[in-house]
Amino acid sequence: MPTNIGFNNREALIDEIRLRLADGIVDVELDREHYDIAINRSIGKYRQLSSGSVEESVIFIQTQPNVTEYTLPDEVMEVRRLYRRGIGTSTGTGSNFDPFDAAFNNMYMLNAGQIGGLATFDFFSQYKETAGRIFGAEYNFLWNRNSKQLQILRNISVNEDVAVGVYNYIPESVLLKDVYASEWLGDYCLAEAKFILGEARAKYQSGLPGAGGAIQLNGEQLKQEAQAEAESLKQSIHNFEEGNTPLGFIIG
Repeated sequence: MPTNIGFNNREALIDEIRLRLADGIVDVELDREHYDIAINRSIGKYRQLSSGSVEESVIFIQTQPNVTEYTLPDEVMEVRRLYRRGIGTSTGTGSNFDPFDAAFNNMYMLNAGQIGGLATFDFFSQYKETAGRIFGAEYNFLWNRNSKQLQILRNISVNEDVAVGVYNYIPESVLLKDVYASEWLGDYCLAEAKFILGEARAKYQSGLPGAGGAIQLNGEQLKQEAQAEAESLKQSIHNFEEGNTPLGFIIG
């Protein structure tokens, strides 16, 4: 099995870009800041285009009395649902304890061979779903992904733990190690580095003075190669070649 998948950190990715640009054989006029910009732009483009850059997860917040706005972490992109701990019938402090739920677990699940059964389980599940809709098992909310502000559309009077279903960005360290994303990021970083290098060399269109005359640099060629490689990599995301999730069936 392969033992070296992805990149352990930015330094490992920068080393690969330098070697692919033939640094050490020829003089590559890029500083650490240029490589960081190339990596930042690559990760930004990947997060913009690929569903492989986000993951579904759950975070927990504790509501405060008379507070409706809460700030979520920067990596959160979308908020899907707000789950309360009970079916929505809490009237005092603490979490909701439903005695019918506890009795059901004892009678119908632990003694399923004697009483109850799957039909009763299905009936009770429908009961909880209906009760939740009536008594507010979930909070309605507004989400601002730029300010990361979550506004709960309800006057909350008690402290309560709420599970927030979110889509959040996968951390950079994980993307660099990902078996699919790491290769795409490495190729796109190389294209970005080529473009930066081409921009610098294209400043000297008339060439550099040398013993045998003017030395022509390959600035325009590097820029054209970089643009072509970047477009090809963007298309590979649309073709789901880097491991992201394809779209489902669309009717209409």
